[in-house]
Amino acid sequence: MPRPVETPLPVGFDKLYGLEIVSVTDEEVRARVPVRPELLEPAGALHGGVFPAMAESMTSLATRLAVQEDGRSVTGQSIQTSILHAIVGGTIHATARRRHRGRTTWVWEVEMTDDDGRLCALVRMTVAVR
Repeated sequence: MPRPVETPLPVGFDKLYGLEIVSVTDEEVRARVPVRPELLEPAGALHGGVFPAMAESMTSLATRLAVQEDGRSVTGQSIQTSILHAIVGGTIHATARRRHRGRTTWVWEVEMTDDDGRLCALVRMTVAVR
């Protein structure tokens, strides 16, 4: 069973939109983002770009932590987002689960829910390992 690692503080863009890493292993990452007015579109719903931003940061972090001791690096390779329901307030809750751990690519699926547990977005993220 993978052991959790110390959860890092967000930096850069992640800090700007408010990403909070709750837990991270090489198989699963949990994170959240409080919805603030700055993250909303003019119509009042969460900007759709927040979902893939969260997913890329979560999955890249977990992959990097797993391969860095071998001297390898990671970079986002592909991301696909399906937005199912709008979020207008509260908190975005995200759970990323690793679906494939290859030598040169890892594939993750990320479920994003609102405070009521309603599935609001699905993201598939491929991370390249070099």
